[in-house]
Amino acid sequence: MLLAGLFIAMLFGALDGTIVGTAMPRIVGELGGLGLMAWLTTSYMLTSTVIVPIAGKLSDLVGRKIVYVSGLLIFMVGSALCGIAQGMNELIIYRAFQGIGGGIMMPLAFIIVGDMFQGAQRAKWQGIFGSLYGVASIIGPQAGGWIVDSWNWRWVFYINLPVGIVATFLIALGLPKHRKAGKVIFDIPGIITMVVGVVGILLALTFGGKDYAWNSWQIIGILFISTMALIAFVWIENKAVEPILPISLFKSKIFTVTNLIGFLVSIGMFGAMMFVPLFMQGIVGVSASASGTIMMPMTVTMIIASIISGLFIHKTGVRVQMTAGLILMAAGFIFLSVMGMNTTKLAASLYSLIIGIGLGLIMPSLTLVLQESFPDSELGVVTSSSTFFRQIGGTFGMTILGAVMNQRSGQYLIDHLYPVLDQLPKDAEPLKYQIISEINNDPQSLFSALLSPEAIGKLPNLMTDKMVPIMKASLVDSLHLVFICSVGFILLGLILVPYMGKIQISTQVKSKNKVQQVH
Repeated sequence: MLLAGLFIAMLFGALDGTIVGTAMPRIVGELGGLGLMAWLTTSYMLTSTVIVPIAGKLSDLVGRKIVYVSGLLIFMVGSALCGIAQGMNELIIYRAFQGIGGGIMMPLAFIIVGDMFQGAQRAKWQGIFGSLYGVASIIGPQAGGWIVDSWNWRWVFYINLPVGIVATFLIALGLPKHRKAGKVIFDIPGIITMVVGVVGILLALTFGGKDYAWNSWQIIGILFISTMALIAFVWIENKAVEPILPISLFKSKIFTVTNLIGFLVSIGMFGAMMFVPLFMQGIVGVSASASGTIMMPMTVTMIIASIISGLFIHKTGVRVQMTAGLILMAAGFIFLSVMGMNTTKLAASLYSLIIGIGLGLIMPSLTLVLQESFPDSELGVVTSSSTFFRQIGGTFGMTILGAVMNQRSGQYLIDHLYPVLDQLPKDAEPLKYQIISEINNDPQSLFSALLSPEAIGKLPNLMTDKMVPIMKASLVDSLHLVFICSVGFILLGLILVPYMGKIQISTQVKSKNKVQQVH
């Protein structure tokens, strides 16, 4: 009963992001606020990321049941509020509230699976539950499109309510009630300083290089406040009776190295998730749906590899499996870095498939290593730390790799496109200065024309004949560097694997009494 509830809750929590992403154009069409559209994702990301370590620690203090059920209720209330939103600002606030519930649900599922099983059984179920993210990325866009076309975008949120009620009922019945003996002490100063520090960094990474220059007073000010808050957080955590994220954990080689590998892999992973579709649409000229099909093998193989890795990791060993996964990911990105204008869809799919196998071998292992290496009393905080550092890594990945692409493509366009712009007639000078501005400030926005045949068709012949080839060459050159940088992050993770130490995967099975005690 409990596993069924966890499965349902986790699948729909993972589906939410992909379904909402599909519905965004329709939402903006009805509510307006195109300039605020990105905040529908950003607000959810901010709250769901920052709540993860808090939820993990609270589950250790007051029990899994009350924290998980609370997260489900918050997610459902947030979904209902999103469904009745009458304006974009209102919807963004409700998405942030919904993100708190989502941020509680995701790590708690893995924590409870860790409570229920250990060793080989734990590895098997962590692999199965980890594969749900891949399942969500496959069926989410189709489900979102069907819901929007058949009903309206509000049902993208309303659909969470009946499913959430079923999941809550099953989990509430199946999960034993237990809380830590004695007085519960909440680390309020630690929570406040961590929230300020992490939210500040995420906001700086979101706005930096796009809305504000990296050296602007806004970004520098946010980073300064975040740094001061995180310094205060470390000082507070060293003195707290029940710290949200015990600094002493970082003295453990396994804890530090494992989370650092997860952070680096998440940075590199976004090289495939973000930029392979851009390459195929902008260079090869396939449609958005076709580029999604190209990425499908990566998702499918990731699902299969996650399940298989969970079944056999106690035989192969953690370090062997992680090493193999990292080598496969690095190889996949190396293949991506040599793609050109004549690359076929089949070749791109094959390269993505290799990356998917690597990801499937790595991701479940990260959580398993921490759960096998720490006592049950710290299971919540160490499991949530794995999710937390991977989410932070993903945000860093979007920012770092996006900045690499902007810098490289901007320089290429300055060297090769400026001479062409100087040949434009005088009546085209407004367009010329607009393009120069985009090259200097945000080259990625210039590439949007490559993704739209209609936009290219409206350009003058001189620009179509001379500018488009240069823009494509610039995109190829900059994406090659992005993929090489992804290889670098993956290889850094590979170098760290031997420093994890030897991890033993137990073959014992937890008794029912033991499960009730840890809850």
